[in-house]
Amino acid sequence: MDPQQLAHLLIVYRYWILVPLAIVEGPIVAFVAGTLSSIGYFNLYGLLAFFFARDMIMDAAWYYAGHFGWKTAFARRMLAKMDIQESHIKEIHDLWDKYPARTMFVGKLSYGVAAAFVAVAGVVKMSLVKFFSYGAIVAVVEYFSLVLLGYFFGNAFGGSLANIVDNIQYAVAGSLGILSTFYIVRWYIRKRFAKEEIGE
Repeated sequence: MDPQQLAHLLIVYRYWILVPLAIVEGPIVAFVAGTLSSIGYFNLYGLLAFFFARDMIMDAAWYYAGHFGWKTAFARRMLAKMDIQESHIKEIHDLWDKYPARTMFVGKLSYGVAAAFVAVAGVVKMSLVKFFSYGAIVAVVEYFSLVLLGYFFGNAFGGSLANIVDNIQYAVAGSLGILSTFYIVRWYIRKRFAKEEIGE
């Protein structure tokens, strides 16, 4: 959805529309809501708590979908998104077991396959303590950064609703540029780790 359309919906319906929009498209909604919080449309601390809770609830739902239904057609579609066959389950289990923090971080921030990745954690029956502990850390890093970044951009636009709505697409583009840089750096680090593990 276009960021300006999101902004208009959030301005008109506020908290009533925040929940369904956040379920469909959490990261962009977090940024836009954070921008609007800079001029009082949302409570900043309330947003931080909401998006943290939202992420943990979604993680739990996907985890248990994988845990209890991994042999269903639904679970197979999730696994197919990541090109994972039943023969790969043991390898993925070892990955979650040996590198839970790194696996959670890379998996949850992988746009488009994050839900499938979390479902696989349920398939391999990852420890709930580890799963929710590392998931909480990633939720804080991801959503607190997006909400606060949105708040920063809102203040940068002079605290005017018209300026925020008119320029929000530029703010989103700038944020995507920052996130793209982050993903490139993450990919590079991940590649180096992989080389070290195979002894290159």
